[in-house]
Amino acid sequence: MIETHAHIYDEQFAEERDAMLERAWQACIQQIWMPNCDHGTIEGMMQLAEQYPQRCLPMMGLHPTYVKEGFEKELQIVEDWLARYPFLAVGEIGMDLYWDTTFRSQQEEAFLVQCGLARKHNLWIDIHSRNAFWETVALIEKFADPELTGIFHCFVGTLEEANKAIELGFKLGIGGVATFKNGGLDKVLPYVDLEHLVLETDSPYLAPVPYRGKRNEPSYLELVAQRVADLKRISKAEVIEATTQNALSFVSEKTTN
Repeated sequence: MIETHAHIYDEQFAEERDAMLERAWQACIQQIWMPNCDHGTIEGMMQLAEQYPQRCLPMMGLHPTYVKEGFEKELQIVEDWLARYPFLAVGEIGMDLYWDTTFRSQQEEAFLVQCGLARKHNLWIDIHSRNAFWETVALIEKFADPELTGIFHCFVGTLEEANKAIELGFKLGIGGVATFKNGGLDKVLPYVDLEHLVLETDSPYLAPVPYRGKRNEPSYLELVAQRVADLKRISKAEVIEATTQNALSFVSEKTTN
C-alpha cells in the first residue's frame, strides 16, 4: 500500500516515531507521502526524507490555514526549496473556509501561485479543500492548465463533487472518514471507479473506526482499504492493488532516485 497523505513529522509522534513507522512497514506500506504545512514543518519532514529516502517522500507547499499576513515570505521559502530538491508534489495547498475566512483572498492568491510553481517544476498538486470545494474548482478552472493534475486529499464530498474532480483530471484521496457512520462516502464510493482513488490516513488526524477520536497513524490504512472494498463489494486485495498503482502513477523517477 501507499499512504498518500500523512503528517508523520507531527509532534504527536515525537515519543514513538520509530515504532509508529515500524508498524507501518509491517502493515505492508511501501511509501508514506508527507505534505508540508509551512516553514515550521520543513525541518522535521526533511529529516524523515533523509532517514527513509525510498519510503518517506516529501511534498513542498503552504497549507491554506497557514496563509496569513506576509504569506509571500512563506511562498518564497516554498519556491526556494522547490528549486533545489526533487519533491514529490506541491502540497498541501488549497482553500479552507471552515475555521476562518479572513484571509480568503490571500488563500486564493497563494493557491494560484503554487499551481504555477507546480507547473514550472512539472509536479502535481495535493489539494486541501475544506468547506471550499467549488471555490477551489473555480480557481483550478481560472488557472486553466489542462496539464495540472493531482489529488483532492481527504475527499468527503458528494458524487457530483467527485465527478467534477475526476473531470478536472484529479484523483480522490480516501481516508478514515469513509469508515464513519455518517461520513457520507457510502453514497459516493460505490459509484466511483477504482481508477480514480488513492488511500490515505491524514495521520495523526481523522483516525478510522474503531480508533475514531484517537491519534491516527499510517498502519491503519488497511482499515480504509477494507472499508472501500466493502462499499464497492470487491476484495480488499483488489482495492490495494488498484490504489497502489494509481498512486505510483504520480511518482516520477526523480523523486525516488
